[in-house]
Amino acid sequence: MYQTLSIERRDRVATIWMDRPEVFNAFDEQLIADLQAACAELDADDSVRVVVLGGKGKHFSAGADLNWMKRASAFSEEENRADARRFAAMLRVLSGLSKPTIARIQGAALGGGTGLAAACDMAVASHDASFATSEVKFGIIPAVISPYVLRAIGPRQALRYFQSGERFSARRAYEIGLVNEVCERDDLDATLALLIEPLIAGAPRAQQAAKDLIAAVDGRPIDDAVSEETAQRIARQRATDEARDGIAAFLDKRSPSWLL
Repeated sequence: MYQTLSIERRDRVATIWMDRPEVFNAFDEQLIADLQAACAELDADDSVRVVVLGGKGKHFSAGADLNWMKRASAFSEEENRADARRFAAMLRVLSGLSKPTIARIQGAALGGGTGLAAACDMAVASHDASFATSEVKFGIIPAVISPYVLRAIGPRQALRYFQSGERFSARRAYEIGLVNEVCERDDLDATLALLIEPLIAGAPRAQQAAKDLIAAVDGRPIDDAVSEETAQRIARQRATDEARDGIAAFLDKRSPSWLL
């Protein structure tokens, strides 16, 4: 079904594997289209509770494919806008998935690869991973990925790395908030499992509501409007069948329906 990736399903976890190892899983038009379609497919699959994004081979993603960049250099401004919109649409679908997402990173995660990591809810990286928003070195800017990277690392760090284009290590990525866990490459799957286990235990609709909540209140002043919105959100969630079942299961000392 997909030309540039595969999907592996196991125990309520689906892993999207970018599968262009010969070019370090670099983006082109087809990979972007396949990623968007795969995310939409998994979002609609209620049997999938967690989505992992990884890259086959030595690297997560080296960013833009060189041949794609060559083609884009000859594009008109309107063609470049259409190209950028396709990339932006894919990142929005990934970021907006209704279930937890985790980036599994080894080797290079450069340019758009850093953007993919930031668009996921969480990220696990091996010690040998490296990151960069290197676009300024090519006379361009990390525009499409900027909302996601800014959300992860904040404007102060973005001012440095967007302007310098320098590479930084997995340890540095952890320090500035781009990744949640750093481990040896051989321990990536074990570290992922430690993140996934409590996610599976959570209520799926509540997790979606939690993601929506963060998007709704992040960056806003804590004022009457925010207080009212948060009160309405918890009231709506308490009234759901999922919440009623979860509270009853806790009181009855039984497993809730989403774990059965």
